[in-house]
Amino acid sequence: MNREREIVKASIYGIIGNALLVAFKMAVGFMSHSIAIILDGVNNATDALSSIVTIVGTKLAGRRPDRHHPFGYGRVEYLTSVVIAIIILVAGFISLRESIDKIIHPGTPSYSAITITVIVVAILAKIAIGIMFKRFGDKTNSEALIASGIDSNYDAVLSAGTLVVAAAQNFWNLNIDGAVGLIISLVVLKAGFEVLGDALSPLIGGPEDKKLVDDITAYANSFPDVRGTYDVVLDNFGPNEILGSVHIEVPDDMCARDIHALTRQISEGLAEKFGILATVGIYAANTTGAFAPLHADLDALAKSDPAILQMHGFYVDEKTSTIYFDLVIGFKADDDAIRDKIIAHLKEKYPDYTYNVVIDHDYEDDQPT
Repeated sequence: MNREREIVKASIYGIIGNALLVAFKMAVGFMSHSIAIILDGVNNATDALSSIVTIVGTKLAGRRPDRHHPFGYGRVEYLTSVVIAIIILVAGFISLRESIDKIIHPGTPSYSAITITVIVVAILAKIAIGIMFKRFGDKTNSEALIASGIDSNYDAVLSAGTLVVAAAQNFWNLNIDGAVGLIISLVVLKAGFEVLGDALSPLIGGPEDKKLVDDITAYANSFPDVRGTYDVVLDNFGPNEILGSVHIEVPDDMCARDIHALTRQISEGLAEKFGILATVGIYAANTTGAFAPLHADLDALAKSDPAILQMHGFYVDEKTSTIYFDLVIGFKADDDAIRDKIIAHLKEKYPDYTYNVVIDHDYEDDQPT
């Protein structure tokens, strides 16, 4: 599958479909003097513009890496979604202003059978466009197309609101055109802020996908010499460019040659199975022998505190009398207090050691990575 070609094709379909809807709704809106239909048409015009932005963004994101951007231009796609969100928000604020003006200075809209028929056709068309965008978006993993699909589904619901206006006008001679326009504006604004949030999340750095992390952990743990997999960190440079790192725990008596072969196998497997270029670090585990009691005491201390989600990376350097380990705690917990408490308990029983503790964070209601 040529991803770029599929995204462009879906966007062109969207431009054509929305352009036809703009022509329909503008004509009907001006003939019926309905601000709700006119604003709905303006919204469809922004949808067509969004598809144009998607095409431009996809073309830019597909550029090859260069010395200025060694990881490529994939994040341009997320900027494309930001632009789409801004377009939606601008349309929402404009329609909000017009709707308020219509409430203050109401006109007299009229809805004929032809008008209502066009509205119904428009609703069905937006549903079809939304389904098309969703399918292409899922197929190509394109946030911009998925966002456009969500927007089209909102449009279908909002267009249905004009049918309510028509029913109120034709059956009860009740003019709620401005009020429905106001509701449409608020829902459009809500959709715009949601799309903006989704677009900014990968740029700011959102949480890793839990299923993907679980799959990575399961894959690494499938190797016989791996005692555990931790600290999965993923950095998204675009839908098809993910860099990351992961730590595996291995026996402390493994030689460098065996560790090299193992980490190489895991990193190549992550690239092949998940499309992730990952650096594989190691923890040398010495949880048996002379230090087994110390490890058991530390493990019991960690499990006794609900704020500590996990303890890993336990290692004792006999030359420097230093004990190393990581604690995974919830974001809301007091890092320093927990670290000091654990160290104080250990020093009571093992006073001759220095303790080097690294704090990692995770959500309390999720399994730590």
